[in-house]
Amino acid sequence: MQFLSEYLEYLEIEKGLSINTVDAYRRDLTDFVNYCNCEPSEVRRAQLTTYIRELHEKNYSPTSVMRKIASLRGFFKWLCANEYCTSNPSLTIEQPKLPKKLPKVMTIQEIETILNQDLNKLEKVILELLYGCGLRVSELVGLKTNDYDLSAKYLQCYGKGSKERIVPLGKKAIEAIKNYLPERDFLIQKFRLDTKKLLIHEHGREITRQDVYNFIHSQGKKIHKTISPHTLRHSFATHLLENGADLRVVQELLGHSDVSTTQLYTHISKKRLKEVYFSINN
Repeated sequence: MQFLSEYLEYLEIEKGLSINTVDAYRRDLTDFVNYCNCEPSEVRRAQLTTYIRELHEKNYSPTSVMRKIASLRGFFKWLCANEYCTSNPSLTIEQPKLPKKLPKVMTIQEIETILNQDLNKLEKVILELLYGCGLRVSELVGLKTNDYDLSAKYLQCYGKGSKERIVPLGKKAIEAIKNYLPERDFLIQKFRLDTKKLLIHEHGREITRQDVYNFIHSQGKKIHKTISPHTLRHSFATHLLENGADLRVVQELLGHSDVSTTQLYTHISKKRLKEVYFSINN
């Protein structure tokens, strides 16, 4: 559909959304367009209501339903702004209430258990950048060799909406990168690769998000926990706050646009403090 192509182009070029986010919008809106089988100007509130009810009946999670509703709202708002629609049928749609869940975090001892395993140089870099810098997995796999300065002890990465931020590099992260670079050079020469990406798989290709997910999942088994790359990011933020870091500083390090998102980690710290207190005093 022409309207959908134009909208996705608008999201990518004018709004500056990441490829992953645009792809999510594409999937959500394509599903809806196929469901309705009509022009956007012909869509009515009743069709949206039925569509959302069927999502619930198909056991989509509240988070998925909420994301799909947000996609539809953005699409119809754009259609109206560009006079492709005279009315917005998504205006009064109610969002499902999400259960408030605190993200999983690991203890410092669990982090150390994983870091003290027999890891290769690439695996060490992955862990040090996810936990030591609080990177998202997409930021990690997107790192290039000109995105860091080891002497100045910082790296720059590109987060949601392609927003750039500067992250300090700790001693262990710098050491891990230095140890890994000769191995990367070897792989570049061996497979004759033409890439500036920092992380190269031993099989001679750029490392993927799935590679990282699989590796982190396998490390979780060693501490009998189901973990993901985001668990390390959550742990990074929580451990900083538990050790006295300022909330605004943690917000900057994580690349959160709103401090209310970062405040979630203060709840984790308080919850963990209570657990420790009652374990000692019972």
